[in-house]
Amino acid sequence: MPNTKPRRLRQVAATSVAVVLGATALAACGSSDEDSEADSGPVSLTYWSWTPGMDKVADLWNKGPGKDEQITVTVKKQASGDTLVTKILTAHKAKKAPDLVQTEYQALPTLVSNDVLADIAGDVDGVQDKFAEGVWQQTTLGSDAVYAIPQDSGPMMFYYREDLFKQYELEVPKTWEEFAETARALKKKSPDTDLTTFSANDSGQFAGLAQQAGAKWWTTEGETWKVGIDDAATQKVADFWGGLVEEGAIDNQPMYTPAWNKALNTGKQIAWVSAVWAPGTLTTAAPGTKGKWAMAPLPQWSAGENVTGSWGGSSTAVTTDSKNKSAAAKFATWLNTDPAALTALAKEGGIYPAATTAQTSDAFTEPPAFFSNQPDFYTQASEIAKTTAPSAWGPNVNVAYTTFKDAFGKAAKDKSDFGAALKTMQDDTVADMKKQGFEVAE
Repeated sequence: MPNTKPRRLRQVAATSVAVVLGATALAACGSSDEDSEADSGPVSLTYWSWTPGMDKVADLWNKGPGKDEQITVTVKKQASGDTLVTKILTAHKAKKAPDLVQTEYQALPTLVSNDVLADIAGDVDGVQDKFAEGVWQQTTLGSDAVYAIPQDSGPMMFYYREDLFKQYELEVPKTWEEFAETARALKKKSPDTDLTTFSANDSGQFAGLAQQAGAKWWTTEGETWKVGIDDAATQKVADFWGGLVEEGAIDNQPMYTPAWNKALNTGKQIAWVSAVWAPGTLTTAAPGTKGKWAMAPLPQWSAGENVTGSWGGSSTAVTTDSKNKSAAAKFATWLNTDPAALTALAKEGGIYPAATTAQTSDAFTEPPAFFSNQPDFYTQASEIAKTTAPSAWGPNVNVAYTTFKDAFGKAAKDKSDFGAALKTMQDDTVADMKKQGFEVAE
């Protein structure tokens, strides 16, 4: 992390609904005169991305708008997650970062605080209206700056075996209280069957559930950070799931394992709290259940509410090392707002685009093949996506996520106190921020 002495601070205005970067050295690097010079004449850009088929999408640009603009983009395939974050930080230290980089939303504060991402607000006027407010906010960090263009999103939903819900005479839960009652009712009817499992091997699920409940894990006031991982909203989520695990109403085994796949495929688990990308996972995990699942909105904490969390999603950002920031911003905008580009992203990369217009485009008129029994799958998904709650990411999400996997993984296995695990997650995150030089409120 950068040195955080006052003389190096550059504060971004805080808002009540989003994390902002107050106590970090921010790079509000828009289009300078030097950048404008670099953008004149033919320009070659490099884009680091992990999305399958991104090179084919870039070819559409190179043969179309890019040819007219004299801007050529070369895609270099990368790993995702923390691996890419580490690589881009290392490249930036050597002043050799690419012009553009695909980055998950939760990684943006880390990259901005390390001066990796440029503020492209001056080059993307009018783009904001193409995205849901909760998604766009993740790329601005609650400020007037724009550090990336949203690419794909992961609104959360409830997936269930429609045939087995009928067999066991279960209603689709509309609230979390009904969800718990459904889990208990199923256990009474079929003791060897679980509604679902609580898994600690993918932190994004828990983060999205906390987000839906109104959690704000990182916020700032002036130059001071406040870490609220153990806030009331998250405690409510932790207590809810911990209680279900402790009483044995749901399973406590991790997702994405052979045992989990088998449970889904054989009907030993009949529901999954997931996101819009779930059909792809189910296709591999439970191939024998094709056409037997259905999707519904996420259960709500109070009847009548209509809000969801987000699990996954990424953006396209321009780096401060790029000598052609305006040109890079043009490509990032085209990639994530142009109808042809978005259709290609859906076809080649299998992504669910963040742009709201694309969510109802021709690319999404037919349901996923695995959900052929639910023709309105994407119609529902687009409506659910609009209800995505704002997020609140901070500069050390990787530490919080790692601690979650360790602390909650042990608590789930032992069926012990999830509240204690949450406190460990809070304490470890605060300790790391202080170690890195951030001022953190007690």
